Amino acid sequence: MNYRFAYAIGFHPWEDAADDTPFVEKVAELLDREEQGRQPPYGQALDLGCGSAIWGIQLAQRGWQVTGIDIVEKALRRAHGRVRDAGVDMRLIHGDVTDLRAASVGSGFLLVLDTGTFHGLTDPQRVAVGREIDAVAAPDATVLLTVWPRRRRPLIRGANRDEVEAAFPGWRITDVEPTFFHLPKPVELVMQPDEHWYRLRRE
Repeated sequence: MNYRFAYAIGFHPWEDAADDTPFVEKVAELLDREEQGRQPPYGQALDLGCGSAIWGIQLAQRGWQVTGIDIVEKALRRAHGRVRDAGVDMRLIHGDVTDLRAASVGSGFLLVLDTGTFHGLTDPQRVAVGREIDAVAAPDATVLLTVWPRRRRPLIRGANRDEVEAAFPGWRITDVEPTFFHLPKPVELVMQPDEHWYRLRRE
């Protein structure tokens, strides 16, 4: 998927989901689980394909030390404004998610959050993302991915469970749960998102 083109035409469901109450509540539920029994600060979190930082800001507000990376300059310009307005600390990096180390994102991330990047990538790109996450994540890290199923549709290719597993050797899928994300009806009929959260932990 060409994310620059998507932003140019105003297609960014990973951000529009912030207005979808069931999706927002599910994100909060997942993060509550990850934080259970702990006190902030929770450690480092990586917002993969952070867009305009909607979800990274929420992580920062909850007590995570957040780094966001995105390749789309337009999205990052908006992100800087949102972060400033929210009054939170969030490091924003212009870079390629398939080469996190070259982008100098750092290491030791306890949480990697992806709300719409992985499932739009090609197979080689997904393998690269998995390799890079493996390199920068902490030994006890959790990865949370939103994934649309693979089917023919405009823009987003989607991915199936086997493709997620292939991109993350050495990691185990612990949970697959619906995101409860919905698009406007006419768009939903075309795109058929049927989106799910994948939670991964190291083997």
